[in-house]
Amino acid sequence: MDKFLLKPALYYGNNAINYLNGLTGKRALIVTDDFMVKLGFVEKITKPLDEAGIQYSVFSEVEADPSRETVIKGLNTIINLKPDILIAIGGGSPIDAAKAIMFFCIKTKEKLIETEYIKKPWFIAIPTTSGTGSEVTSFSVITDKKTHEKIPLTEDIMIPDVAILDYELTKTLPPSVTAETGMDVLTHAIEAYVSPKASDYTDIYAEKAIEIVFNYLLKAYENGSDLEARAKMHNASCMAGISFSNSSLGINHSLAHVVGANFGLPHGRSNALMLPYVIKFNGRLHQNSFEGNKAANKYKKIAKIIGLPCDSLNEGVLSMIEMSKFLNKKMNLPITLQQAGIDKDQFNRLLTEMAQTALQDICTSGNPVKVTVDDLKAILMEAYG
Repeated sequence: MDKFLLKPALYYGNNAINYLNGLTGKRALIVTDDFMVKLGFVEKITKPLDEAGIQYSVFSEVEADPSRETVIKGLNTIINLKPDILIAIGGGSPIDAAKAIMFFCIKTKEKLIETEYIKKPWFIAIPTTSGTGSEVTSFSVITDKKTHEKIPLTEDIMIPDVAILDYELTKTLPPSVTAETGMDVLTHAIEAYVSPKASDYTDIYAEKAIEIVFNYLLKAYENGSDLEARAKMHNASCMAGISFSNSSLGINHSLAHVVGANFGLPHGRSNALMLPYVIKFNGRLHQNSFEGNKAANKYKKIAKIIGLPCDSLNEGVLSMIEMSKFLNKKMNLPITLQQAGIDKDQFNRLLTEMAQTALQDICTSGNPVKVTVDDLKAILMEAYG
């Protein structure tokens, strides 16, 4: 028996953040980062809380790629505050951190009291970037700073109850972040589409997300004030999140996790860089032949949807490879690890360890093609350039 989970409730459009005006409760915990505080975005949350007489605490210590240490600090905060409302605002990092904080809070309580007495706070996610789709997924990624390991968590209780997609909050994104998060959306949608767990339901969201990214990402990158492009990309991010949360991700994310953790590359940039090499690997059945490969057939279908050459499987897969490289080049993203400034000696020293870590990544099991450590090493080596 399969499952397709439709959650959370979505509030979208300009000024969708006004949903907060109707909140009721006693205490709220706001999880965010210092940048959101400085931009004044947190005030958009605290003002309606003040007007409603809801007490609140702001935990703004979340860093890019939130660490275990940060989650533990947040865990202490949520245990002491006992909020009935949890609000995360920012990019994927604050939302992922809030998920992990709530997850470990509930797991801690389960060891102390009966499950029926544990009340989950009303969880509201407000993304300010169009990339991770974290506002609608059961996934969270935490970084172990000591081992340089990305730790993916997945549990349905981490899915927010409400996601607020307010397009106005994305207008200040700089072009580089627009590019990286936009390519993250594309990677989510493509991996969900070729996943062995893909279904008619997940395909609907993945196809639409891919179509939107292809039509609107460059517009948003070149003109950040284009609110239509911003709105479309925000919607696409959410759609891709719904798709992969109900199917799976694959080795593109596994490899992006180890590259990002070891060399400090932003997650979206790592995903964008790895995408053409992963498409090439997954679309290949024997050497340079794509015939008979299920993933290749899906790549060809994507190429057809967005109007790329696809008269054969070979042409369809090659079109997808070149399309992903084209987008990276147009948005000044590196197309090799060498271009990303990664030292070759350091890369070679870490190569086997990275491949072994990627093999154990939770995302690897969702790849359309089974892989070995040698496969992952070969992909990384080709991506180095």
